[in-house]
Amino acid sequence: MALKTRIKKLLPNFFLAHLGIHDGIGKFSFDKNLDIKRDIQTKYGFNGDLLEIFTNNKNKVVHKWHHYIPIYDRYFSHFRMKKIRFLEIGVSKGGSLQLWRNYFGEDAIIYGIDIDPNCAQFNGIAGQVRIGSQDDPKFLESVIHEMGGVDVILDDGSHQMDHILKTFKFLFPKLNDGGIYMVEDLHTAYWRNFGGGYQSKFNFFSFVSELINDMHHWYHFGGVKHPAISSFCPAIHIHDSIAVFEKEAVHEPTHSKIS
Repeated sequence: MALKTRIKKLLPNFFLAHLGIHDGIGKFSFDKNLDIKRDIQTKYGFNGDLLEIFTNNKNKVVHKWHHYIPIYDRYFSHFRMKKIRFLEIGVSKGGSLQLWRNYFGEDAIIYGIDIDPNCAQFNGIAGQVRIGSQDDPKFLESVIHEMGGVDVILDDGSHQMDHILKTFKFLFPKLNDGGIYMVEDLHTAYWRNFGGGYQSKFNFFSFVSELINDMHHWYHFGGVKHPAISSFCPAIHIHDSIAVFEKEAVHEPTHSKIS
């Protein structure tokens, strides 16, 4: 019996959570004999274009959690059929860039970055691909400069906590006003081998909690920890394994009585 299996049998879930022991995502795999489209329609009440684009995908592999599809559409739909600038961190098999091209339309400027040199083969097909690390500010700066700015950023990269945080702190201030920054697959925030852990200070959601406190600094005396971000982030949305940050100037709240 594997050591991890033995430990799981001996320790209660509370201690397993703090040890960062997990089964990965294998147990959540959808039965290949069932209808993906119907599953998403039934569970999430979603029947938009992105569902058709995802379920009819061909040629290049695209791997998405089912509940992500309506979430993407909720935050990205108003960018469709416009000359927006979209950056995806993590290219993998190239299928995701293909999905976004079909979703956003031909006028969209779409870039993907990946540390794997093999991803260069997807350059110029559904978007531009640049090889480099999301952990490298100079590389990120060069990509944003080449794009001419950025409206939407989707971090589906290494999923390592230090990479996610460093990338976010560098790129969010560069996001255009009205833009969206989305980080996905944040179940990894609870796993030690990704630099996180349950209630760990390195868990990305610990940082998000600080941003929420910053958002409400008007009402407490703790100050603002991350002004470069919090001064331009009026809304944060949390979903299962996804965090969404809106980019816009933040104004001091005020209220009125009208009769």
